[in-house]
Amino acid sequence: MNLEKPFFVLAPMEDVTDFVFREIVSKYLPKPSALFTEFTNVEALNSKGFDKTIQRFKFSKIQKPIVAQIWGIKPENYYKASKLIESLGFNGVDINMGCPDRKVMKIGACSALIENKNLAKEIIAATKEGVKNIPVSVKTRIGTKEIVTQDWISFLLEQKISTLTVHGRLAKDLSKFPANWSEIKKAVGIRDKISPNTIIIGNGDVSSYNDGLQKARDYKVDGLMIGRGIFSNPWAFEKDKKNHSIKERVELAIKHVNLFKKIYGESKSDILKKFLKMYIKDFPDASELRNLLMGGKTTHQMIEVLKNFKMKEDQEASLSQLV
Repeated sequence: MNLEKPFFVLAPMEDVTDFVFREIVSKYLPKPSALFTEFTNVEALNSKGFDKTIQRFKFSKIQKPIVAQIWGIKPENYYKASKLIESLGFNGVDINMGCPDRKVMKIGACSALIENKNLAKEIIAATKEGVKNIPVSVKTRIGTKEIVTQDWISFLLEQKISTLTVHGRLAKDLSKFPANWSEIKKAVGIRDKISPNTIIIGNGDVSSYNDGLQKARDYKVDGLMIGRGIFSNPWAFEKDKKNHSIKERVELAIKHVNLFKKIYGESKSDILKKFLKMYIKDFPDASELRNLLMGGKTTHQMIEVLKNFKMKEDQEASLSQLV
């Protein structure tokens, strides 16, 4: 992928960057330069759970360029998974070496790889061996319990990966403390010495397009990754900040629920509530509407609540024009 710098990408997030949300972002929101899948386990892709797991790799043409993010502990499964990813038409494969989930780290995966260079090296090599024409990247943190940017980032860059995303927090920090962008800038300096062609993406507390531009200027990264920021502002990738109407927010929520129902039916419908909280905010009666939606147990109930609210808003708008 040749992206104009500084570019913006939406972070891979579990139960967030699924097919439905990526489709909503691609069609109805300011689309970033690239999208990522949810975290996909390479062991599950090479087990009886294949049929269920492969659904995570569903994408549409409008979602491209798109990168598949994978995690696990067995290099041979990374090799097989990366071959599959390329055959499916993804634009890249990204190795998760940054998720701080305790259960995941306990088995030696994701952020735990920061303390296991031998395995990390084998995983990167196996993934690179599995692909021919798409880039291999890594997303990581600056340490697990203490900052090891110099040592860890140097090691990763020695593997000659295409792109390195640096989340400026320790694994133990989760997302409880401000991201350390000075360490991200340090990673850029290390890149310049060890692997000048590797692209560096900064991640952590990027709240908007303009905030990202400022961080690119201050810390010299090539790209910016927005994760939790999109929950504060669905229009985080908007270049020119605009005011978004109640109607626009409610209609976006309806589209999301309808598409979710079409793709998944009623399974996992509780996941929708985090998105509804994201859309239904910053306007009068938003709190009341959110409470009604949180009480919904089915997509049908959620859609009815939203449609009734929209009808009420439309009627009040019509009356105000007559006065």
